[in-house]
Amino acid sequence: MEYTRLGSSGLKVSRIALGCMSFGKPNTGRGWALDTDAAEPLFRQAVELGITLWDTANIYGVGTSEEITGEAIGRYTSRDQVVIATKLFAPMSQGPGGGGLSRRAVFEQIDASLRRLGTDYVDLYQIHRFDPETPVEETMEALHDIVKAGKVRYLGASSMWAWQFSKMQYTAELHGWTKFISMQDQYSLVAREEEREMFGLLADQGVGSLPWSPLAAGLLTRPWGDVSTTRGSSNPTTDGSGRPLFFDSDRGTVDAVQQIAETRGVSMAQIAMAWVLKNPVVTAPIVGATKPHHLADAVAALDIDLSDKEVAALEEHYSPRQPTYYGSKSGY
Repeated sequence: MEYTRLGSSGLKVSRIALGCMSFGKPNTGRGWALDTDAAEPLFRQAVELGITLWDTANIYGVGTSEEITGEAIGRYTSRDQVVIATKLFAPMSQGPGGGGLSRRAVFEQIDASLRRLGTDYVDLYQIHRFDPETPVEETMEALHDIVKAGKVRYLGASSMWAWQFSKMQYTAELHGWTKFISMQDQYSLVAREEEREMFGLLADQGVGSLPWSPLAAGLLTRPWGDVSTTRGSSNPTTDGSGRPLFFDSDRGTVDAVQQIAETRGVSMAQIAMAWVLKNPVVTAPIVGATKPHHLADAVAALDIDLSDKEVAALEEHYSPRQPTYYGSKSGY
């Protein structure tokens, strides 16, 4: 395993992150989610591989992902050996502090997450989306206050427009409040819109990128049209606004991944992940593992150095698209 600092902070993290959205207790809305017993081998494998960054969110499994993650800390490792990241924003209840980024929500949701995780502090607390209904000053001051209270060590953000992130970051700087050290981006060979503005901003500000869905929900791990997995067959084809998540032109990208993988004698997942890791802004892609080979492939990708010719082939068929999940109703 390789380790690096998250952005320009002093926080050391593994270059692969364990995505805990895959874990949840029954009847929480995701048929492919793994319960406590089914998740056990993946947590053990993460520890054995040296994956120290574990990422979850309050909304995953309606809180049960945090519960399972918290239980795993005590069973398979120790609190001082892992970096725990979680998020807030999505509605967890109908109350005034049940969702969003108001001061009340920030204070209410961090306490609820700490209880579920069974810990006194979160290493990285992330806002899951931008909240247009709350002044950024209110959000950033509240986040700063929970850092000063010792409940949170560092702050991060996820999935928003570059101007929104810049506004929040500079608001914190203007008032002397805690700034973000990371951004979770949707980034893969078929979702490259963050390269236009966000990645330049992150590089300038010394903020690390933690890409989510680096394998496009499995699209880049199997031949075009293969929906043989449970999650692959149940994934939506459009976002909450009816926009397509994938284009027919993505077949060229998937075919290129397949050809390079076959030539090298490795899995398609390793090639697609190696491309994401090649971007200098990327700190640690988040791998939502449900099978042991998911984490093994991600770690193996660290040793793959793609040639310029291979990179050109992988990027040749990309089609611009509207970024998904930015204020959509398709999920978190």
